[in-house]
Amino acid sequence: MQRSLFMLRAGALAAGLLLAGGAMAQKKYSQGASDTEVKIGQTMPYSGPLSIHGIQGRMEVAYFRMLNEEKGGINGRKINLISLDDAFSPPKTVEQTRKLVEGEGVLAMFGSSGTAAQSSVQKYLNSKGVPQLLVSTGANKWNQPKTFRWSTPAFHLYGTEGEILAKYLLSIKPNAKVAILMQNEKSFWIGVRRRQHVCSPAKR
Repeated sequence: MQRSLFMLRAGALAAGLLLAGGAMAQKKYSQGASDTEVKIGQTMPYSGPLSIHGIQGRMEVAYFRMLNEEKGGINGRKINLISLDDAFSPPKTVEQTRKLVEGEGVLAMFGSSGTAAQSSVQKYLNSKGVPQLLVSTGANKWNQPKTFRWSTPAFHLYGTEGEILAKYLLSIKPNAKVAILMQNEKSFWIGVRRRQHVCSPAKR
């Protein structure tokens, strides 16, 4: 719940920054922005194996609708969040993201879900200079500002969370045993370090 609230507030802030920073001077706007509207896009797993996460997209759409109806949007501009289903499938994510960028003409992508899904469109969005804001994943790979300057993660990186947890555990119970249940994929690394010992994920 706290992460959802963070995403909503951060989204409003991001939309405000897009309005303030982009093409406001001399009435020249970037794609997806006008005097009355800012259009942003999103892909979410409304169907498929992780459809439970679709609730995040529904909340965000509802939040921006409330913001438009009760507050008049941001700086007098309505925030139009177009949220499409990608079924947590990278090929579908590519299809829907291209539709949002090239068909709907969104200014930015916001809060889209899934490491694998969003990895499939990261190079595409960065090559076009379309902001990939607050990606809903904390994988360490999203901390690459020099390589992917248009991509930002929404959450604390998983590696950072693991390090904090390991330090805390060592401080209160240094002889504890740690079991880790996780996906067996190269992009997912969690380590618990103590002296020269490293606990790494076992293969399935």
